[in-house]
Amino acid sequence: MRKRPELKACKVIAESNLFAIEQIDLRFSNGEERQYERLAGRGRGAVMVIPMLTDDTVLLIREYAAGTDAYELLLPKGRLENDESVLEAANREIKEEVGYGARNLQQIKTLTLAPGYFPMKTHIVLAQDLYEEKLPYDEPEEIEVIPWRIDELDELFKLDEFTEARSMAALYMVRDHLSNK
Repeated sequence: MRKRPELKACKVIAESNLFAIEQIDLRFSNGEERQYERLAGRGRGAVMVIPMLTDDTVLLIREYAAGTDAYELLLPKGRLENDESVLEAANREIKEEVGYGARNLQQIKTLTLAPGYFPMKTHIVLAQDLYEEKLPYDEPEEIEVIPWRIDELDELFKLDEFTEARSMAALYMVRDHLSNK
């Protein structure tokens, strides 16, 4: 196992409401020194939920994504609140975004997004045995819910409005997980 580099210095060089950019100075075990920039993490990460309405139907959402300036099809997701476990956050998010809670929640995997620059982790959670329960949502408009058959992922992946890589990875993982039961 490699020894992690020694952190020599860390300072915030830019900041907004959403992000802080840190400059970090590192010394590696071989004596090499490098300076990196990274987005500093805020909060405890996020959950992305695969809500299975039936054994073969997942609930997707269509919502506006400011980053792409488009409506995107994706899985329900949201940040972990301070006092929540991963499974509690997953259940809250699907109640807010798709109008269902789950009696059976299982964490499948934790994913990173651009780990060279961004420390945030997304916890992928499978939600099964759904029941209707709607919590107020914090989105600016109502979210559209779209049922999609898990055996039709190839067709979903062809759609221009389905581009979110974490959603793609999560659906592949859950499809494989469910087929191995």
